Amino acid sequence: MATKSELIRAWIVHLYTASGMVVAAVMAWAIVSGGANGFRLAIGMMILATLIDATDGTLARRWRVREVIPGFDGRRLDDIIDYQTYTSLPILFIWRTGTVPDAYGWWLLVPLLASLYGFAQTNAKTADHFFLGFPSYWNVVAIYLYWFGLPVGWNVAIILLLAILTFVPALYLYPSYRGQYSQLIRWSCLIWTVLLTLIVLEMFADPGPVILISFAFPILYMALSWSITWRRWSGRG
Repeated sequence: MATKSELIRAWIVHLYTASGMVVAAVMAWAIVSGGANGFRLAIGMMILATLIDATDGTLARRWRVREVIPGFDGRRLDDIIDYQTYTSLPILFIWRTGTVPDAYGWWLLVPLLASLYGFAQTNAKTADHFFLGFPSYWNVVAIYLYWFGLPVGWNVAIILLLAILTFVPALYLYPSYRGQYSQLIRWSCLIWTVLLTLIVLEMFADPGPVILISFAFPILYMALSWSITWRRWSGRG
């Protein structure tokens, strides 16, 4: 039988997770509002939503939320919010910013549907705490495609490639769990979050070099994830 303090703590964790939907609402408003300020606010909300998602699971495990409130599924709540903040709103951002303009907009249905498949997979997270298939980090994709300003053809190609990788059973690091490279990824993620926050707050006269430096984290994440995958596939890991 859970104590009153345990129940309060558990519901606080659920409320913390649910706050991600408030962030999603602000993100949607900022995207629809448009303009440099609106898009900058939207990116800020993407960062905040990622921070909430990266920390609520740790709190839930530490305070045994599932045991204390077994009748409320925090993971389902998390998935509902994550699909908004990691997929549907970032895809809307990609369209609204003109990163993928109207003439090519129908291609954006591909990542939306691929992400639905990824979220609905019962083995989307492996027993040894990896994501299986590209873990719908469309928020990160949206931010860098917007900042880099690549030609539309390149943007569409990158989006389609990552959407296809959703169906490829490669292993991707799960930063909030302890495991291979967990300390490196966590510290790198912390530095990355700080850099992105400073960029959004316009703390640099020329953010270009800092954007390039920050991009080292997604590259590191993908490189480490695929190094583990190749070792597993080759029977060496």
